[in-house]
Amino acid sequence: MSEEMKEEVKNAAVDNEEVVDVAEDLTEEALEGIVEDEVSELVEAQNLAKEFEDKYLRVNAEMQNIQRRANEERLTLVKYRSQDLAKKILPSLDNLERALAVEGLTEDVKKGLEMVQESLLAGLKEEGIEEVATENFDHNFHMAVQTVPADEEHPADSIVQVFQKGYQLHERLLRPAMVVVAQ
Repeated sequence: MSEEMKEEVKNAAVDNEEVVDVAEDLTEEALEGIVEDEVSELVEAQNLAKEFEDKYLRVNAEMQNIQRRANEERLTLVKYRSQDLAKKILPSLDNLERALAVEGLTEDVKKGLEMVQESLLAGLKEEGIEEVATENFDHNFHMAVQTVPADEEHPADSIVQVFQKGYQLHERLLRPAMVVVAQ
């Protein structure tokens, strides 16, 4: 063996002895301290992971709520899309009824007005727009513009006369019926 190799072997032996000395110097207390530090880091990392998981779950739930609300709003918009147009058409329908009530119309004119009225009513019905029922007074669907004393023919809270028909789109009131109510 050459001198250099002998020297390297000696150095390696010295390094091994130093490692053994360092390992012996590590006492149980030092090892416990290292283990406690590692355990506390692990607990801290677990707590942080739980916090992130909680935040993730909350954000995920909020996103689902936002999607659900958006879908509900979209369905509502589709369901009531005809509302504004119906409110604009209803006065024309009222005018057709008034025109049909005029005396002295020829049969041809009357028939033409009835056809227009029927087609308008059919179109509105296709969109879910219907007349408000006018049997008994309901403040949710009727506007009492006048009252008359109740009698045998018209008991209390019954509708005596309809001045203007009311309409609703599905369950949403577009226009209340203007009525005379027996009191």
